[in-house]
Amino acid sequence: MAEKKCRVTINGRIRMYGAGTTYREIAREVQPDYPHQIVLAYVDGFRLQELRKTVEKDCELKFVTTGDAIGHETYKRSMCFLLVKAVHDVAGHDRIERVRIHFSIGKGYYCTIEGDVELDEEFLQKVSDRMHQLSEDGIQIGKRSIHTEEALERFHMHGMYDKERLFEYRRVSKVNIYNMNEFEDYYYGYMVPDAACLKYFSLHLYDEGFVIQMPTASSPEEVPEFVPSPKLFQVLKESIQWGDQQEIDTVGALNDMVTKYDMREVVLVQEAYQERRIGEIARQIAQKKDVRFVLVAGPSSSGKTTFSHRLAIQLRVNGLKPHPIAVDNYFVDREHTPRDEKGNYNFEGLGAIDIEKFNSDMEALLEGKEVYLPLFNFKTGKREFDAKPKRLGGNDILVIEGIHCLNPKLTEMLNDENKFKIYISALTQINVDEHNRIPSTDGRLVRRLVRDARTRGSSAARTINMWSSVRRGEEENIFPYQEQADVMFNSSLLYELAVLKQYVEPLLFAVDKESEEYLEAKRLLKFFDYFVGIGSEYVPTNSLLREFIGGGCFQV
Repeated sequence: MAEKKCRVTINGRIRMYGAGTTYREIAREVQPDYPHQIVLAYVDGFRLQELRKTVEKDCELKFVTTGDAIGHETYKRSMCFLLVKAVHDVAGHDRIERVRIHFSIGKGYYCTIEGDVELDEEFLQKVSDRMHQLSEDGIQIGKRSIHTEEALERFHMHGMYDKERLFEYRRVSKVNIYNMNEFEDYYYGYMVPDAACLKYFSLHLYDEGFVIQMPTASSPEEVPEFVPSPKLFQVLKESIQWGDQQEIDTVGALNDMVTKYDMREVVLVQEAYQERRIGEIARQIAQKKDVRFVLVAGPSSSGKTTFSHRLAIQLRVNGLKPHPIAVDNYFVDREHTPRDEKGNYNFEGLGAIDIEKFNSDMEALLEGKEVYLPLFNFKTGKREFDAKPKRLGGNDILVIEGIHCLNPKLTEMLNDENKFKIYISALTQINVDEHNRIPSTDGRLVRRLVRDARTRGSSAARTINMWSSVRRGEEENIFPYQEQADVMFNSSLLYELAVLKQYVEPLLFAVDKESEEYLEAKRLLKFFDYFVGIGSEYVPTNSLLREFIGGGCFQV
C-alpha cells in the first residue's frame, strides 16, 4: 500500500510529507529559515502543538521559536525539567528530598535543594556540566498520558507529594507525564522535544540556594549577566517563608485549606499580616521627620490605590495628616501627549507627564504656599484645577501614587530627604507545585481581567490583547527603578486566586475560539482547573482584593 502523502504549507510554500512525519523532523528541515530555535508549531493557524506530534492530513504549519513569547516560556519550562533531572543525577535520587523552583529574580529563577546535599560551587558546577552533557546528547523528552489514579501512585512512589496533593483535586481522567530516560515529572504547559534545544543557561550560587539564569525572548542565544536585586529578593523570600509558615506553599496545599479547614480564619490571618506590614511602613515614615512626600509606584494591578488609602489610615494613627495625589492628574493636555511607534498616544512614558509643573507645585507646597492642584479631565483630555487650594501644615504629608514615582526624573527638583519611596507589586507567593511556578504577571493579569470587566465593561479578549503593551511599559518605566525604593510591599494574598476563580472563568469562557486571544484564555482556564474556588463573602471590605472584585469601602 502506497504511503499517504500530506500537503503541508509553510510560509506560503507547499511541501509534501508522509503521514506520520513529526513536526520535529519538518522543523529540522526548515530551521535555516528561522533566526532562532524552533520549539512549537501552530497547526492550521490556531492549534498549538508540541513538535512530537505528527502530520496526518493536509495542513498549514507556522513554527514558534524561542524568540516568541510562548516559545520563550516553553524553553524556560523545559530548562527547569533539565535542571531537576541533573540535580537528581549528580546527587543521587535517594539524597534529594525536593528541588524547589521558587520565583523569578533577574532573568532567571531562584531555586533551593533540600536533602543530604552540600550546595556549593563544586556541586553546582557538576549540575551545570550534567545539564550540558544531557543537552549535547540530545536526550529525548518523552510524554505519555496515564490515568490520574496511576499518576497519583507514581507521584507518591517518587516522593513528589506536592503533585500527589495537587492531582487529588483534578477532575480529569488523564495526566500527561514527561520523562527524560527514567526520570519522570509533571509540567504545566508545553515542552521542547529534546534536551538538544536547551543550550543556553548559567547557574549562580545565591543566598541559601542558587539562580538558574536564562536568555530573554529578545536575545534567545545569549545568557545575560546575573544582576542581583537584593531588596526585591528579600521581599520574595519573606513571602515564601510566610507561605511555608502558613503551610500554604502550593495550590494543592491551598485546596486542602479550602476543603478541610476554616477559610474564614485563613483569610483573616492573611489580611492581618498585610495590615501589620502597612502599619510598620507607616511607623517608619512617621519616624522620619523630614519626609513630606510618600511616593508609591508599582506595575499594573498591584493594588496601589487601595494600598495608598490603607497607608493613609495608618499614617493618621501615627499622628500625620495624609493627602492623596495622583500623578495622572499631571498629564499634559491630550494634543501634547507623545505617540508610540504605531501612532497611538503613549500614556505610559514619562513624556506624558508635565514634570516641570509637578515639581514646581510640590516645591511650593513644601515652602508652605497655597497651591491649586490640577485635576485631569480624561473625557476632554484637558487639565482643570481643584476649586480649593492646598497648603501643607506641620503634620501634613502627601501620598503620591503613579507608575513613575520611583523614577528620579519625576521628582528631580525635590530633596531626597523629603521623599519616602514605596514599591508595591503582587508577587505571587504560591506555586502550582515545587517545579511549576505561578508567574506574578499571571496573578496581576487575572486581577486586571476582573477589574476591567467590572469597572470598564472590557472583555477578557480586549484586556489580554493590551496586556503585552502594558508589560512593555512596566519593563521600561517601573522595573528599572524598583531597587531605589525605601521599602517594598507585596500585595498578593495567599488565598486570592481561589476567590478570583469565580470571577474570571466566565470572562475567559466568553473569548471567541477564532480570536488571537483564545490561546491565552484557554491557558488560564486550564490553570484555574487546579483550584478549588471559594466565595468572596469572607473578604473584608478594606482588602486589597476588593479593588478588583468590588464591594470595597474605599472609592477606587
